[in-house]
Amino acid sequence: MNLKRVVVTGLGSLTPIGNDIATMWQSMLNGVSGAGPITRFNPADFKCKIACEVKEFDPTNYFDRKEARKLDLFSQYGLVASEEAINDSGLTDDNVDKSRVGVIWGSGNGGVNSFQDEVSEYVRGGNIPRFSPFFCTRMISNICAGLISIKHGFRGPNYCTVAACASSAAAISDAFNLLRLGKADVIIAGGSEAAVAECSIGGFGSMQALSCRNDDPSTASRPFDKDRDGFVLAEGAGALVLEELEHAMKRGAKIYAELTGCGLSADAFHITASHPDGQGAYEAMKLAIEESGMSLDDVDHINTHGTSTPIGDISEPKAISRLFGEHAKSINLNSTKSMTGHLLGAAGSVEAIATILAIKEGIIPPTINHFTDDPKIEPLNFTFNKAVKRDVRFALSNAFGFGGHNVSLAFRKFE
Repeated sequence: MNLKRVVVTGLGSLTPIGNDIATMWQSMLNGVSGAGPITRFNPADFKCKIACEVKEFDPTNYFDRKEARKLDLFSQYGLVASEEAINDSGLTDDNVDKSRVGVIWGSGNGGVNSFQDEVSEYVRGGNIPRFSPFFCTRMISNICAGLISIKHGFRGPNYCTVAACASSAAAISDAFNLLRLGKADVIIAGGSEAAVAECSIGGFGSMQALSCRNDDPSTASRPFDKDRDGFVLAEGAGALVLEELEHAMKRGAKIYAELTGCGLSADAFHITASHPDGQGAYEAMKLAIEESGMSLDDVDHINTHGTSTPIGDISEPKAISRLFGEHAKSINLNSTKSMTGHLLGAAGSVEAIATILAIKEGIIPPTINHFTDDPKIEPLNFTFNKAVKRDVRFALSNAFGFGGHNVSLAFRKFE
């Protein structure tokens, strides 16, 4: 089969370190942390009192008040980020057939705030069933994909991927395959999450997955550091416009990078813990590189999953060292979660964007908050604390999720 080539022609983001691509990218290069005390609710009774929240976001700048009430925050974030990506790509009614434009959007939790608020109100009201008619459409994870298509009139493939923290990376992978097969010309792919809520902080906290460095939030997310104590919950969205190459060139689109391969695997090991030897991560990266037609020695950079958790930060470097051998030490690794926090289902798309920009701009953002080496972690090149200029020709972006879901995305400089 003659598979088509897929390129990235638009980017959009809304994150704890910037409400658009330019601001986010500059914050990454400057090593800015998005962490701080939780403001969405009073966290006084919780062990973890910090998160990476989106800042200075006013829904009425994007939606009228009546519309905003119908939308959970995760959908608002997704609509804003996807619109930035669409505008960035230069897509218009005149240069695209909307029946061949799809939307594949990932979210691990969907409208968790809407679910929590409605159920809490039900209980407070003495179990009297007074639910909003928009409760279900605010809550369901697939609604953001539908909302993006409705807003822009895109009538191509449309659905949601749910793979925990690998959800938006899985969305990008699915979009890649549909475009290669000629099922669409353009697909808006990415993900959004707005899970800074009592139930999320409580649930992840009970698993001892969250950092509780409440007295110093800006250094709480410290991937690969000996004293890491868990991830910092984050919110936001990332959107990519993926396009079949000939279609993009015909309309004169700018091209950020080429998406050349996607590797997917399962750990088949544990509901939350990664495989201790990183078996699933190893297989996902290997598959992505093989599909790209590149060699292991071609890889210059990997944006790791790197969550700042005790176990996960050991297993992924093990997989990298095993797969790449001696070349592993030549690869610039980083974890942008050290700055953004962990955006759960949206993490894969935001980190894919950071990987793409590293290729385009020739500079790799740092892994901030490194203070002490961990002897249990493979001694690789983690790009600690300072951005590094480098000609990045070929790079991977990794995303792994509870349940053992693994996705590795392979991007290369467009030629």
